[in-house]
Amino acid sequence: MSGTLPPPGVPRCADGARERRDPLLGTASPGRSWVLVEHPGRWPVRGFVDLPLALEIRRRVALAAAGAGARILLVRRHGRRDGDEALRWAVVHHEDSGAHRQTWGTWADEDDLLALPDALGAPGHTGHPPVLLVCAHGVHDTCCAVRGRPVAAALAARWPELTWECSHVGGDRFAANLVVAPDGVYYGGLDAGSAVDVVADHLAGRIGPTFLRGYTTLPAPEQVAVVEALRVLGPLGRHELEVLGSEPAEEGWEVRLRRRGIGTLVTVQLATERSRPEQLTCRAAGPSTVASHRATAVHVG
Repeated sequence: MSGTLPPPGVPRCADGARERRDPLLGTASPGRSWVLVEHPGRWPVRGFVDLPLALEIRRRVALAAAGAGARILLVRRHGRRDGDEALRWAVVHHEDSGAHRQTWGTWADEDDLLALPDALGAPGHTGHPPVLLVCAHGVHDTCCAVRGRPVAAALAARWPELTWECSHVGGDRFAANLVVAPDGVYYGGLDAGSAVDVVADHLAGRIGPTFLRGYTTLPAPEQVAVVEALRVLGPLGRHELEVLGSEPAEEGWEVRLRRRGIGTLVTVQLATERSRPEQLTCRAAGPSTVASHRATAVHVG
């Protein structure tokens, strides 16, 4: 938990975000594919690209991931690890149909990681449960470790086979952050108790708006519109809401959605705003601003 602290007199980024009530919604990092590489111990600030592995291996894996639009995350189990247990890697893809694809393997020697470029192009397998990725990358940001590790512990106690600590996923100030992959769902502002409740609901097909940052397959305005629709319609499964379209409007955006099966239509009007300069991460050199989208009207029917 040795990440860089903010300047003296400035609160840690997650504390500051909660005091300001920074909006979570619309902040999920975009992506449909993830490469997971188990690596115990201390993670470098930049994650995989700075691991003590041969440069050519890091280069080939990183290029293959970039070509596939995949994000590489380092992962580890919470708590002590059995030294005789094989290290694992995975490639997981989001499919809009809900039939997600995953490929898993193990590595003992760094050359084994050269299986990853091929796995990125392979069809993968369906039927795997999702993985729960809790950002606990303390070297990247202190808040991620301070708030993330208790959440990882709580989820690992309940779902030990699904839960991993992971490296930086974005949005440090929203720690503790949870990514459910390959569903492509970001949650933030969690603690140990709320995380267990959120995951139990998610696995039961009930995604609610309270801790939801957004869906990684959607741009920010559409992520916000999904959250606002869930406030009106109540919790729904990952693919029960369909975005019909979005277009710029006078104040910001107008997004149209439909509840699949029932056909309920929801139109969300959004205003685009810019925040005041704030310390947005513990490692930031100084204050900066961020754009956000606020619902001004929600129409159903």
